[in-house]
Amino acid sequence: MRLLAGLAFALILVAGLPVNAGAHAALVKSSPARGTTLVQPPQRVELTFSERLEPAYSTVDVVDTAGQQVDLRDASLSPADSRRLTVSLPHLVAGKYTVRFRVLSVDGHVVQSEFAFTVGTRGVAR
Repeated sequence: MRLLAGLAFALILVAGLPVNAGAHAALVKSSPARGTTLVQPPQRVELTFSERLEPAYSTVDVVDTAGQQVDLRDASLSPADSRRLTVSLPHLVAGKYTVRFRVLSVDGHVVQSEFAFTVGTRGVAR
């Protein structure tokens, strides 16, 4: 009987623990958007995620088709919203650029991905 009472108590304790849904920080919005062709170059890349990010372990960079980093290396989280990661850009010439990011959400999950955007006309080959 004591064993049964102990098991019931343990079950109640476990049931009361917060449930982690297992969700990772997903990219929900980007500016510029994935696959966009822009007439004017953007001044920055801004990424918004579904969860708060750890500032020390979250980064974004922008590279050209040669793989050279072209951003101003000032990636940072917004002080007002730790789901928003931004990096500044110099004046970009026409061409295709890849945004690469690696973020750590506060729940401990790492998400890494990339997407491209183009500056100039659709037919630009760089």
